[in-house]
Amino acid sequence: MSKVEEFEELRPLLFSIAYRILGSVSEAEDAVQETWLRFDGSSTRPTSTKAFLSAAVTRISIDVLRSARVRREEYVGPWFPEPLLSDPYQDPARSVELADSVSMAALLLLERLSPLERAAFLLREVFGFGFDEVAAAVGRSEAACRQLVVRARRHMEAGRPRFEADRQERQELAKRFFDALKNGDVGGLQNLLAADVQLVGDGGGKAPQLARAIIGAENVARLLGTVYPWMSRIEVTFELHEVNGQPGAIFRDRDGKVIHTMALDVLDGQIQAIRSVLNPDKLEHIGPVADAWAINRELKQARRQRG
Repeated sequence: MSKVEEFEELRPLLFSIAYRILGSVSEAEDAVQETWLRFDGSSTRPTSTKAFLSAAVTRISIDVLRSARVRREEYVGPWFPEPLLSDPYQDPARSVELADSVSMAALLLLERLSPLERAAFLLREVFGFGFDEVAAAVGRSEAACRQLVVRARRHMEAGRPRFEADRQERQELAKRFFDALKNGDVGGLQNLLAADVQLVGDGGGKAPQLARAIIGAENVARLLGTVYPWMSRIEVTFELHEVNGQPGAIFRDRDGKVIHTMALDVLDGQIQAIRSVLNPDKLEHIGPVADAWAINRELKQARRQRG
């Protein structure tokens, strides 16, 4: 195969590695493009193109993550990863690991790891690389990489419950949730929520968002069941869609522009967390983005007019 053909065959894997390290679709795409430039500019062909490209995209992503951490510390409100609607890389032998690792909950846990721990854990535990390949990618010895993975695994296992394995059950619960949301059925919503459910939004100071997380089934159900019927009056709609491998939805204005995404964490037959990404900078890869401030003003005006 030509260089271009080899690279394009591996592009889905490279993007998936970069996205999990960075939590950003746009930064992952940039990292993959930089990897291509390095590969194209190399005068020699590596023994293993997969190993070479995986190492290159990992190193580039680690460098980007180190600089991004300063920005994230100054971020306004909660920081969430950019929503990923579909993972381009598929490996049936590692489908569970890949699905778990791309969820919002898992990506937020990965944020607690150092860049090297994060990269080593992902390459070994999620993508199944050998320790020799991990060592080459992160620039550490195999023994050091084993320690990085052990520490990372300990942090991840301590903080993350595994999601329901039955995808159909999750989707059915999500459908009932969004049906209740559409109908403003507060009781129906509450029945689907865990007692300590959390509703959190990421606006980054660039879109209206909750001042703090809303906690508790009754509080979350009352808020959602009250607000969405008003949103539907100004022609806000939503379409069910997987978000980061979890059931969710994309909300749009009357012109079809994206307002925000919503992802549901489901465990033990209940919704444990509801996470919405409203920051317009994190939605541009999905499509044209709505003016959330204008929608908020229209919503308030509609409520005033109705008394």
